[in-house]
Amino acid sequence: MAQYIERYQRRRLISSYFSVVLSIAVVLFLLGVLGLLVLNTKKLGDHFKEKITISVFLKDNAKTVEINQLQKSLALAKYTKTATFVSKEDAADQYSEDIGENFEAFLGYNPLKNAIDVNLNADFVAPEKVEEIAASLETKSFVEEVSYDKPLIALLNENVKRIGFWIVIASAVFTLIAVLLINSSIRLSIYSKRFIIKTMQMVGATKKFIRQPFIATNVKLGFFGGLLALAALGVVLYYVNHSFPELQLFTDGLLLGGLFLGILILGLLIAWVSTYFATQRFLNLRTDDLYY
Repeated sequence: MAQYIERYQRRRLISSYFSVVLSIAVVLFLLGVLGLLVLNTKKLGDHFKEKITISVFLKDNAKTVEINQLQKSLALAKYTKTATFVSKEDAADQYSEDIGENFEAFLGYNPLKNAIDVNLNADFVAPEKVEEIAASLETKSFVEEVSYDKPLIALLNENVKRIGFWIVIASAVFTLIAVLLINSSIRLSIYSKRFIIKTMQMVGATKKFIRQPFIATNVKLGFFGGLLALAALGVVLYYVNHSFPELQLFTDGLLLGGLFLGILILGLLIAWVSTYFATQRFLNLRTDDLYY
């Protein structure tokens, strides 16, 4: 009978530990995902900004040497990510493919212009900067027109700022929720041992002596929960990077390492603080209050 009770108590203890580890792991994992979003908001915004194209249309009488010089100067400019020459013939072929018919056969000529398609570095994709770049290019005598989507650039910048703001707000709220959830799990675990705490106190054990084993145990559980969360986060990160390699999520290893270390430390810190105050609460309760 005694062995059965002992096995039952051991199973209950393991089940209690497992639930604490799992709850910590889930909360820290979700917090880590949100942290990745925070860290990569700018990178995602930059990725979309650099997809915007400025088309520099050239006059028909533009000389080859002028075109080559302009393309080289654009490629070397600090605001340029890529500068690609698109001949009027290539543009006509692409347009015909897009609309599904040969418009040159209908018109009898090719109305398109030779162009240089420029993709800017993300830091220069702002309405004022793009307008300044376009104005400087239009001063060249062999440039017919500089075309780009002004409303799209303004909308993209506005949305990136708005999304970044709300992600920061969501991160703060979710961090608070994470603290409360982990705290609740640890308090429930300690609640089941409230009579043991009070018994130890009644036989003369000091508060510090009583707290230490609880803090040590729950900090270990927080550590294991943090490792489980980091393992799951690493799998998700690898999958996303494999599916969208253009995001280059692993390029900034120091930043990722800081995030992973921060999540682990946060798990340990929350476990320590929650255990301290939970045990302190039951240590300060009167014996009669333990039944409520």
